[in-house]
Amino acid sequence: MDRRYIVLAVFFAAFIAWGGMVLAQTAKPAALKTVKLSNGQEIFDFSGEWDASVENLNALSRFGTYPQVWKIMQDGISFTGIRLKDNPPPSPGKAGSTCMEGEVDQNGIKKLIIITSAGAKLPSVWKVSDNGNKVNIDSFDSELPTKSQLVRLTLIRK
Repeated sequence: MDRRYIVLAVFFAAFIAWGGMVLAQTAKPAALKTVKLSNGQEIFDFSGEWDASVENLNALSRFGTYPQVWKIMQDGISFTGIRLKDNPPPSPGKAGSTCMEGEVDQNGIKKLIIITSAGAKLPSVWKVSDNGNKVNIDSFDSELPTKSQLVRLTLIRK
């Protein structure tokens, strides 16, 4: 009789484990946070405060790596970001200065330009997480022949 209970308990545990794996594989990631425009179009909502991890590379490496907080304001499909605190020295970036601009669409970011503390505009490539709460950005100097990467950013929505 004890053997039956053991077999039944093992079968029940295996069934529970199998059910958990099935549910984990079928779970959908959270949808992008969106906002509806007056024309009815739904677009990615990039607005808000974001923790930014800034890593300066190559020609900008003297400015180092540091945390920052950026506020992104969205007007329709266009957005602008500002620094909420001063960059650490020797970077001249001051709180309130513009740090990015671009456009969004229903799938996420359509265009993104990083603006350095010296005012240079750097074209960028990016990857938005499935839920839209994390953005990895790589910015390049398009005027240099090597098109070297100058800034790597990670934005995490607060």
